[in-house]
Amino acid sequence: MAPLRLGMVGGGNDAFIGGVHRIASRIDNRFQLVAGALSSTPQKAKASAAALGLDPDRSYGSFEDMAEAESKRPDGIEVVSIVTPNHMHFPPAKAFLDRGIHVICDKPLTSTMKDAHAFADAVTATDALFFLTHNYTGYPMIRQAKAMIAAGEIGKIRVVQVEYPQDWLTEASENDGLKQAEWRTDPERSGAGGSVGDIGTHAYNLACFVSGLRATELAADLQSFVPGRQLDDNAHMMLRFDGGARGMLWSSQVAPGNENGLKLRIYGETGGLEWKQEDPNYLWHTPFGQPKQLITRGGAGSGPQAAAVSRIPPGHPEGYLEGFANIYSGIADAIEAVRAGDPLPDDAALLPGIQAGLDGMSFINACVTSSANNAAWTKV
Repeated sequence: MAPLRLGMVGGGNDAFIGGVHRIASRIDNRFQLVAGALSSTPQKAKASAAALGLDPDRSYGSFEDMAEAESKRPDGIEVVSIVTPNHMHFPPAKAFLDRGIHVICDKPLTSTMKDAHAFADAVTATDALFFLTHNYTGYPMIRQAKAMIAAGEIGKIRVVQVEYPQDWLTEASENDGLKQAEWRTDPERSGAGGSVGDIGTHAYNLACFVSGLRATELAADLQSFVPGRQLDDNAHMMLRFDGGARGMLWSSQVAPGNENGLKLRIYGETGGLEWKQEDPNYLWHTPFGQPKQLITRGGAGSGPQAAAVSRIPPGHPEGYLEGFANIYSGIADAIEAVRAGDPLPDDAALLPGIQAGLDGMSFINACVTSSANNAAWTKV
């Protein structure tokens, strides 16, 4: 089939995540970017579109204009990626959903619980599909770990530990003109959570995705270590999961020496699993009483779930961009099924959607509430 016609809101020239989405959409040749409202500043939007080679007539000064014009074109976009700061996820997403255009949205879902519930209503009211880019769920060895747990290979889960430390906000970079730091530390644009919203949601989503569990309660202690910072830059919490499992989550953006240290450890009655994002092609499996076993992407012990989202032979590293691309390719499969009038493929159930978005917002809200009440146990 011809690539799906893709639009983008946000993601102009100096936006990191916009570039990531564009690369991910192209890796498997499933999408073609044909239109965009790439900045809230019209001149910047036009310059960004020119740099990407977009038709000037399909470079828009606002998402409203883009949604209106593209929905009327016979060759209009079929799907749009929303890659704006958190507070600007819902308005453009609704504009496109209301016109039957599929939506891919960066996480977290939005900046407030009120908008999150309105978001869910907008998704329910349309036949268009909605996807949230919790991209770490696209890694082959994460799919492998999820399948092993579902098959009972480590027994009933007892302990879930997940951490996501970074160091890039150790100093007050938001006061030095760094755009990515400015909006992430601004409650008006980021929402109530700082590190818990930006990276804690990734850690929480990954723990739930792999384990198959949902947290019922948490006790969180949030800190803003950098003087004057309005949102948390470090968070510790304990988690209680359905089924009796217990967990711990640490997210920090003030941990010197950590670049992108997402790490997941899950322990059951008969074994444990360990995975690190910075070494994503390796999954450690330890059956109780036996030596650690290393499972590599494409190697011995790796199953069909990992193979389905691998592109190259074992020993050739696949990482962040490829994992992101797996989400995009899964989305393409789902949209093409809808376009053909076919049922959604089975793997569509692995793609984060509106429920993952609501869960993430509930997680943020519970963290902030718990911390404000001296780390009191709070329902998620």
